[in-house]
Amino acid sequence: MTHPFWPTCGYTLLTHNETGHLVVTDDFLRFLLERPELAPIADSCVSEVALHHSLLAQPRRDVSAQDLAMLADKDAADNYAVWLRFRQRITTLPTLEASYLALFKGEGVDVPPMLVQQLTQVLLRHVLGDASTAMQARAAEMLMHTQKITVLEDGAVMAADDDTVERHATQSGFGSIGELLKQGGIKLRSVDLDVLNEDNQDAYWPRSESFDWVVSLNRGQPALNALCEVMAKWVQHFLGVQVRIQTEREINDDHWVWHVGLDAQASGVLNDLYQGKEVDAERMERLLCLFKLEFEEPNDMLAEVRGKPVYLAMAVDANQRLKLKPQNLLLNLPLAKRS
Repeated sequence: MTHPFWPTCGYTLLTHNETGHLVVTDDFLRFLLERPELAPIADSCVSEVALHHSLLAQPRRDVSAQDLAMLADKDAADNYAVWLRFRQRITTLPTLEASYLALFKGEGVDVPPMLVQQLTQVLLRHVLGDASTAMQARAAEMLMHTQKITVLEDGAVMAADDDTVERHATQSGFGSIGELLKQGGIKLRSVDLDVLNEDNQDAYWPRSESFDWVVSLNRGQPALNALCEVMAKWVQHFLGVQVRIQTEREINDDHWVWHVGLDAQASGVLNDLYQGKEVDAERMERLLCLFKLEFEEPNDMLAEVRGKPVYLAMAVDANQRLKLKPQNLLLNLPLAKRS
């Protein structure tokens, strides 16, 4: 059975090329123009309205610095400048996948995180397809949205969408309960955030864009297994290699040769451990999970590490937030050089 999910992310406005990668269309550019940062409001000047209408008609038209200087609202002009730079980033290369990878190469990302998140969501939607399980879709949310991690008294490690937690914590009538959730002081069910498990997955689909499902990240729980599956699909789609990913209790390997941190915190810890540096207890306690990635075909790896596992890790920051960087999986694996 197929299930559509994340229906308003813009995925259906894109087309595919012969290799199954995504191609940016004018309709997708129009979709981006309707973001609240760009859509005209009642106070928008005539020039701003005219510019927006002209771009809706011709989303790839040239826009000069003089065109932007005519806008009365300088914030709006700045937003258009950002959008134009983003448009260039996603239309210069043949596919959205190639554009996504190019964002992280060179001197650093020069577009806002919200637009990177938009691309990540669209690409994850494509990678998962319509046959995704609900647990895979929820696990994929971890690759595009920051998670708030709460450790309950019984040792359960729970992940909730950080923006959702923040919203619940600040809404009137929900603030004190939400604040307790933020601090990890009470069980999640008591604040009307449902825990997704193997018995209620059908309920995910109609609420897929609410981002209000909580999952357990304890070893052996279905969410972690689903995350392994999603990451393997992500690697195969972008890099064309098949990998197996599974959770690990520890790295007990005298021949440890390669690792990838899935976030900044984990990268720092793995680097220090690999170099034999002492890592204090506080940093070690932030590690949520270790993974082992193995290539199905060893010849896809660099010759000097061929056949060896790649260790992965994810960790929370000092505020108990998990900010995964799915691009790390694409840029930092020991791939054999291809002609």
